[in-house]
Amino acid sequence: MLLNCDLGESFGSWTMGQDEQAMPHIDQANIACGFHAGDPLVMSHTLALAKQHGVMVGAHPAYPDLVGFGRRSMNCSQGEIMAFMHYQMAAIDGMAACQGLALSYVKPHGALYNDMMAKQGVRQVIMQAVSSYPTRNNQPPLKLMLQANAQADEHIREAQSLGLELYFEAFADRAYEEDGSLMARSKPGAVLDHKAMLKQVQQLVNTDTVTSASGTTLRLKVDSLCVHGDNAAGIAAIQDIGLIINNAHARTI
Repeated sequence: MLLNCDLGESFGSWTMGQDEQAMPHIDQANIACGFHAGDPLVMSHTLALAKQHGVMVGAHPAYPDLVGFGRRSMNCSQGEIMAFMHYQMAAIDGMAACQGLALSYVKPHGALYNDMMAKQGVRQVIMQAVSSYPTRNNQPPLKLMLQANAQADEHIREAQSLGLELYFEAFADRAYEEDGSLMARSKPGAVLDHKAMLKQVQQLVNTDTVTSASGTTLRLKVDSLCVHGDNAAGIAAIQDIGLIINNAHARTI
């Protein structure tokens, strides 16, 4: 199981996250592309960190919503979504090429991610945008990262029709509803404390399941685990999660 983290989300004189501390402990960096956060200098610095630590580079595109940090849904046409997806992917891909790196996957951010999971039309055009993006120098086609839930088989079929491969992700610090969706942050208990988070990670690693807030056991196909490096507690959590995954890996070899 891989670890992915949203990074490069500073902008101008505004600082977000602890990228230098998080990067050594993760496998995949979802790098903001300038529409919800990030700017050219921040993108360049984040890519250099990824190169230094051998971390896979992913595009983290969003709705054009700097003020709202990409957390507000927008009523965009399919043509607009296709265009701003390609625009943001090309930005991070081009800047990665300047440092001898290549883009490997795409994970939408915030409201765009939520809409992708909830609305088939949005998900379809995002899949089309990723599958149609041309890679460079015989690099493998880009993959799309989306949430592991009860509809995973349906999402695989949708992707296969476009020749697209998927990464399914779970969330270390979020409580789950019975249908495999994330509990809304507005509900009590939606964000797990450190102890509950590590318990959930241990369960995922050992059994490929999580327990919903109502007590139902959910089986999830998970390729990558989303972690957060927003603060010192988040960095400590990433380190603890990495130990759980590494110990599980050691037991299998």
